[in-house]
Amino acid sequence: MNSNTLDLIRSNDHLTVSKAITHIENDDKISNSFLEKIYDYGKDALRIGITGPPGCGKSTLTDQLIKQLINDKKSVGVVAVDPTSPFTGGALLGDRVRMNNYVWNDDVYIRSLGSKNSRGGLATKAQYVGDILAASKKHVIIYETVGVGQGEYDVSKAVDLTIVVLVPEAGDEIQLMKAGLIEVADIFVVNKSDRDGADRIYQSLKMMLHTFISENKLTPPVFSTSANINEGIDKLYCGMKDHINILKDEGLYNKKRLDRQRNRVLGIIKNNLIKDFWSKEKLDLLDDKIKNIKSLKISPYKLAKDILSE
Repeated sequence: MNSNTLDLIRSNDHLTVSKAITHIENDDKISNSFLEKIYDYGKDALRIGITGPPGCGKSTLTDQLIKQLINDKKSVGVVAVDPTSPFTGGALLGDRVRMNNYVWNDDVYIRSLGSKNSRGGLATKAQYVGDILAASKKHVIIYETVGVGQGEYDVSKAVDLTIVVLVPEAGDEIQLMKAGLIEVADIFVVNKSDRDGADRIYQSLKMMLHTFISENKLTPPVFSTSANINEGIDKLYCGMKDHINILKDEGLYNKKRLDRQRNRVLGIIKNNLIKDFWSKEKLDLLDDKIKNIKSLKISPYKLAKDILSE
């Protein structure tokens, strides 16, 4: 990718954006100077993570928020992270039927990615894709993460605002605490609030949050929505903007961004060290050392030490 590619991305050419993202997905070699320029052009974009258990309506909610953002004169990039099979490496990459309304809208770009061994539900490459979308002059980047419910920590480290979506069937307070959702959420949304039990989980959440939130974190507001009928979306969107302003006033917004930057630097260094270490020769050496059943008698620590010393 060259300066012409960068110019086309900057001009919001969606075909070039798509090709650039495909290069990222395919692990094609991309120069650091190109990635640095992409980041510089898009570093001010707001990044929002939407996460929650399967079937909670994340895609429908994302669709409604896109409409709100468009009405607010904001352009939007969506990175929808889909599950990747640990055996085949293939992803579901759903077609996001509900979002097909935006195919011809230059202010909206939506892309699905496989989760690629990311335990927390946010693909490692999704942040690079977010940089490309931000460089194409998208004001807001939304990460809709794979709905595994528990362990959605990665998304909170990669965004400025984390929205956790729950449904009335989400379970009791203990389950919510076990899921770690209290720690990662900036905002809670009880979706499908027309169902039985919605008011109970809404009230339980509000009581829990006053008990378990740490001193250095704002208490997350809780909103009720029924995204499929556009109920409560206006209130949620206004609440999101208000919460961001409060984060900024309290100095927490910049702190989150600094934490995000630190995590990205750690991740880049880790990935580069792993990539540099595992040359073809090292992989061949590993295969040679564990090529037969006798290798099971040798400690994996010794095998690792031997490979590191080669």
